[in-house]
Amino acid sequence: MTSATTEPHRDTEPGSTRDPRPRPNLRFIALGVGLIAAGLGALLVAEAFDVTPEPRLVGGNLPVNEGATEAADVSAHNSPRLAQNPADENNLVVANRIDTPGYSCALHVSFDGGATFRQLPIPVPAGEEPKCYAPDVAFSSDGILHMIFVTLAGQGNVPNAVWHVRSDDGGRSLGAPERVVGQLAFQVGLEADPVVPERLYLTWLQADEVGLYRFTNPGNPIMVMVSDDGGTTWSDPTEVSDPARERVVTPVAGVGPDGRLRVLYVDVGDDRLDYEGAHEGRGGPPHPGSFTLVLATSPDGGETWSEAEVGTMAPPERFIVFNPPSPSLAIDQSDGSVYVAFHDRADGGAGVSMWTSRNGGDSFGPPVRIDDTDEDDETSQYLPHMGISLAGRIDVVYYDRRDDPENVMNEVSLQSSFDGGETFSRRVTLTDRPFDSRIGFGSQRDMADLGTTLALLSTDDKAMAAWTDTRAGTEESNKQDIVRQFVAFSEEPSASPAVRHLLPQGGWLAVLAGASLVLVPAARRARRGQ
Repeated sequence: MTSATTEPHRDTEPGSTRDPRPRPNLRFIALGVGLIAAGLGALLVAEAFDVTPEPRLVGGNLPVNEGATEAADVSAHNSPRLAQNPADENNLVVANRIDTPGYSCALHVSFDGGATFRQLPIPVPAGEEPKCYAPDVAFSSDGILHMIFVTLAGQGNVPNAVWHVRSDDGGRSLGAPERVVGQLAFQVGLEADPVVPERLYLTWLQADEVGLYRFTNPGNPIMVMVSDDGGTTWSDPTEVSDPARERVVTPVAGVGPDGRLRVLYVDVGDDRLDYEGAHEGRGGPPHPGSFTLVLATSPDGGETWSEAEVGTMAPPERFIVFNPPSPSLAIDQSDGSVYVAFHDRADGGAGVSMWTSRNGGDSFGPPVRIDDTDEDDETSQYLPHMGISLAGRIDVVYYDRRDDPENVMNEVSLQSSFDGGETFSRRVTLTDRPFDSRIGFGSQRDMADLGTTLALLSTDDKAMAAWTDTRAGTEESNKQDIVRQFVAFSEEPSASPAVRHLLPQGGWLAVLAGASLVLVPAARRARRGQ
């Protein structure tokens, strides 16, 4: 750093009262003081960023499905999927599957920001049994609503076809279903490109042969198809998963700001207990081994793929392989950071963790534990689902049994990160009363199914969570409902995680630079004896 300059030393003139010592350059002192002030200001801003806004619950737990308050309606609604219209923030859609008393699915539409929902009838495709199942929804960037679902057939209720439906009016009406994929397509998902208006991605697991609660053969791949005209036509299917991975499940797609398509899935390795249904649909100890989380990335719209291992996890429970629990994938649309969250067997129960990639999913750092339970806690926290606001806040919701020593009664917790997933705020309980995890299809076999996912929508000032709730059901009725809760956040920082990380360093650099402009010249004068 260049020091401040002074006037050359000269003797004083006769009769002068001027101090013969050199005078410092006041402009450099002012600059130094200004830099110190700027640095301290940056540090204060950094401190402000470290203050996590306290979330506030808005209203109580509200049902989404119409029959939630009717004792005679014992439908088991679960696995909610939530989408918001980018052209109208008040237009929200929730889709979910129904397990009992018969396999079905539901579509709920809101035009008042989720205050109220109405259920929209889903058209039955010609020639198909009236068994809609496993729906997913997405809004394309032009505000068109897209929905996909599977029709089931026969006494075994096996997938017969995948259908695509679109709505040009936000869900007030639905067009005619169009067949997209044929038989034995499981775990179907829909993703809309956030930038290209008519580009859609369809992912699924393509089975070869199935039995009761099982895939009879390994080698059933994850597939993808692409539409560039809003679902009117689709590309030929391409294989996503590496053929060397013989037992893969739960594809979840996402598109980043770079336009690359990413598909997260789980490689269950040698787990024949769940994959081949060796448990015969009955509860008991989980598979003792570990699973691998894998992220596949395509730079060319699904034609070619590369893979990165995210991390490993151990399953805390058995599951039915047709509807396994799903990990969560989220991509920050401002800086391209990729986040993966899932649960893991731990301490006699389960815990939820997050893996982060700062290079677009090419590699991941070690997992960060999300749930803030005690180290010796033996209850279960599981099935996390993430949402990211445009300002970079990461929200995570999950089922939480920490308040029940018997590890039975569920609550739903939310935690948030304001530093790109490095740390999380303390949990906020979204449920206003606990509900029983033993209620749902499979309860008579000690494998009650609460579904494959929760739902979460995060914006800069609020979040909406939806989950499977059993408070109105019993183990005899298996009644499940979709319940929602709104969360409000105070005004939050708008800087990206990378900028927030640099603020303290920049503040200290400014302080040091300013101090050098003020202190270095003074030190030099002291050495000269001036």
